[in-house]
Amino acid sequence: MTEDRISRRRLLTGALAGLAAVPAATLIARDARAATEVSETEEAAKSVGYVTDAKRVNAATNPTYKPGQTCANCFQYTGAAGSAVGPCRIFPNKTVKAAGWCKVWVPQQS
Repeated sequence: MTEDRISRRRLLTGALAGLAAVPAATLIARDARAATEVSETEEAAKSVGYVTDAKRVNAATNPTYKPGQTCANCFQYTGAAGSAVGPCRIFPNKTVKAAGWCKVWVPQQS
């Protein structure tokens, strides 16, 4: 009969690998929570006039809006260039459409 025993070294190596996986799993879970997209019907979105498509901005009720302003070219938007959605400093742990717009629009720094 063969006896399969795990050496102390192998046990400790496996335990350390498992402990290292915990922070990685936490980061992955945090990023998954951050992927929630802001809805135009949310109170925070309504308060800043957020729309998912800047072409639908009512210029009469938003006199600061100028054609060409979108979330993608706003200082508050932190998404990757060319992405359709990305994080916004105005909506923590949420994403916005790059083609969207809100009253907090500020030009990006050059």
